[in-house]
Amino acid sequence: MIEPNLSSLSVSKQCALLSISRSSFYYDPKGETERNLDLMRLIHCPAVETQFR
Repeated sequence: MIEPNLSSLSVSKQCALLSISRSSFYYDPKGETERNLDLMRLIHCPAVETQFR
């Protein structure tokens, strides 16, 4: 999508042409921690097992 080593177009110009912010190009998602995943599982299981009427 974006070529950082392209000499004819800067990263800023490429991002502008694609209508995305430059910070989104550099963003590196970290993912969920194991603790957070455990907490989500604890919340999810009872909620799925309980039928609300």
